[in-house]
Amino acid sequence: MNCPTRDPDPAGPLGHNQSPSRFDNDLVTNSSMKKSAVPSSRGRENSAGPSSGGSTDDEDYDSIERRRNSIPLKRTSQSSLRSHDSDLGGDDDNNSIGDDDRMPFFGGHSQLRNDSLLKSQSWKQRIDDWYAASRRVLAKYVQFIGPGIMVSVAYMDPGNYSTAVSAGAMYKYHMLFVILLSNLLAVFLQSLCLKLGSVTGLDLAQNCRKHLPRWMCITVYILAEIAIIATDLAEVVGTAISLNILFGVPLSVGVALTVIDVLLVLMAYRPNGPMRIVRYFEYMVSALVFVVVICFAIELSKIGISDVGEVFKGFLPSKELVESQGLYLSCGILGATVMPHSLYLGSGLVQPRLREYDTKHGYYDPADAEQDSDEEPSYRPSIHAINYAMSYSMAELIISLFTVAIFVNSAILIVAGATLSDSPDEATDADLFSIYEMLKSILGPAAGTVFALALLFSGQSAGIVCTLAGQMVSEGFLRWSFRPYIRRLITRALAIAPCFAVSMFVGRKGLADVLNASQVVLSILLPVVSAPLLYFTCSKDIMKVPLIAESHQFSSVASDHSNSGYSQLSHSDFDEEFDRDDDAPQYKDMSNGLFTNILAVVTFTFVSGLNIFLIISMALGADVHL
Repeated sequence: MNCPTRDPDPAGPLGHNQSPSRFDNDLVTNSSMKKSAVPSSRGRENSAGPSSGGSTDDEDYDSIERRRNSIPLKRTSQSSLRSHDSDLGGDDDNNSIGDDDRMPFFGGHSQLRNDSLLKSQSWKQRIDDWYAASRRVLAKYVQFIGPGIMVSVAYMDPGNYSTAVSAGAMYKYHMLFVILLSNLLAVFLQSLCLKLGSVTGLDLAQNCRKHLPRWMCITVYILAEIAIIATDLAEVVGTAISLNILFGVPLSVGVALTVIDVLLVLMAYRPNGPMRIVRYFEYMVSALVFVVVICFAIELSKIGISDVGEVFKGFLPSKELVESQGLYLSCGILGATVMPHSLYLGSGLVQPRLREYDTKHGYYDPADAEQDSDEEPSYRPSIHAINYAMSYSMAELIISLFTVAIFVNSAILIVAGATLSDSPDEATDADLFSIYEMLKSILGPAAGTVFALALLFSGQSAGIVCTLAGQMVSEGFLRWSFRPYIRRLITRALAIAPCFAVSMFVGRKGLADVLNASQVVLSILLPVVSAPLLYFTCSKDIMKVPLIAESHQFSSVASDHSNSGYSQLSHSDFDEEFDRDDDAPQYKDMSNGLFTNILAVVTFTFVSGLNIFLIISMALGADVHL
């Protein structure tokens, strides 16, 4: 016969209970659960107190521990348990098992069910918390979408088309490694631009005017203007070619039409105006970029790449990269990807969101903008705005460059390599016209039209951001404040003059050569423009942020802080904490770390060395593709 389910002697020897409980019988009763001091009937026999040798709390604890560490009995089959229950009978009080007696038996199973329930609730709570946190992060990230996409436009303008088509036609997919490397350099330099603009509140041109000697500032300004004109020249040529392909507009007329292509749009852009207008402008440029991405996705789906492994192998270094012609094209791709004007653009697009945050929380008064001196703008982001915006701005920039710029540039080269590399005659004189004609003959007129549309939208979006960059250069270096359309007329007039002459007297081949040469000029100018950026971000004096922000008003910002990850402590309380501690640091150093400085030096040395080699090769009469 099986042993009873209860241990008759809690203090006695163990091993006769089929289902030992975690708790002693005296501890798991209605009275004990209600924290009653009245012992049970069995407890009275052993609870006379310490003086009479009764059980104490230590003994109860020992009983529990002994049960916890006891060895389980051999398991009994369910059939024998059922037969044993039937033998007990339900009417005999001596044999019946009451509710109180069953408590320890069912307590273990109930505890297991409770533990499982708590565990399931814990996992459900974790999933709910993760989902809620993800929604908050995504909602905040959406607010920062725009500047990174506008910067990525600079890395997929018509100049990129020209160099990528030439590289794909001559070396098929081998130059994909140069595109990947160029975009990695672009991400690194643009992250420094974003940090410089966020910490100082000034773009790269304004920092040059503030921190560089006058003669050096003028030199950098002249070279920056040359870079802007070379960039605008590429947009002029690309737009003129796309208009000629799509609508049959003569090249010279298309060049002239580029003067007025985006004037109406630029008149609506107000970088210091309401944030809503800035976002609408960013969304418009993003829509143009989206159309370009869709066009090249269609092209890739139509060309039908036979060997996908060969494409991925192109992202690895190869011997073709060190050939003289390969080095020239590599330099052109580098100049077309890491364009100098994009550094000014990237450092000047981050301020509107910082200014919006500081204005909302009382750290900047828009009325101060009317009192700006000729030397320096009055706005400088607070430490709170930087902490709020920098990480999300950085994430948006990196995601945009890696998803948009790399895809479009790689797609151009892959399409050119798949269609032109097997035709030696076409590869030698490859240009935007030839790839259009090849796509049209191989894949049909629709494929050629899609390519021309991508070229047109790239030229339009790139022309917009190039004008904005030119505005930042002229205002930052010289404090000349022009309306964007006036700035557009000046830069386009300087870019149109050579293009118009070439299109009139040389024609299609001359425009292609001008387009490729402009990208090499940009690559040569890149070290000169990037050197001040590296110097500024390495300087501890320039890249320091006051920990105590001057508040223009006292307002509660707890709700905003809770939504963005801040504690409920207000800004004024935070600043007062620093006021109380005289030994607390007054500035936070946000300059580059050791690793970033080393990487900056390596980047500058690599780009400079590549350009010096190119200049020497051209001076010695090397046969380079122009």
